[in-house]
Amino acid sequence: MYNNEIEKEIALLSYQETSYLRDMWQSYFDSPPPKFNKSTLVNRLAYRMQELEYGGLPQDIKNRLYDAANGKKPKRKQLVTRPVAGTKLIREYDGQEHHVTVLAKGFEYQGTVYKSLSGIAFKITGTRWNGNGFFGLIRSVKDKAA
Repeated sequence: MYNNEIEKEIALLSYQETSYLRDMWQSYFDSPPPKFNKSTLVNRLAYRMQELEYGGLPQDIKNRLYDAANGKKPKRKQLVTRPVAGTKLIREYDGQEHHVTVLAKGFEYQGTVYKSLSGIAFKITGTRWNGNGFFGLIRSVKDKAA
């Protein structure tokens, strides 16, 4: 998966003459190099070499970049933080405290193992909930910065 030869080539790029980098550009991009300074040539070549060796950006990231470039606001992403096994989640609902233990595979509530927190939230409330939201494990990306 990791290619030492490519990594060595990339590490040596900044030591090459600009004329050599322009020749490399032609072979990697199949077009004449733009009038970039040496630093920009090195950065773009390094990225292209890695892209060809390891693959480019995933399609969902490309879509988000395209949308951003065209003025479309991104959807607010939510982060779910899965607690480590052994963590106790406590949620007060309808005046009663409910205790859940996080297991390596699943969650334990009142002696029963559930695959998801949503099942437990349904058991507690009688209505469909996002279990991560019910137990306060979802934060928006905006909240993470704080």
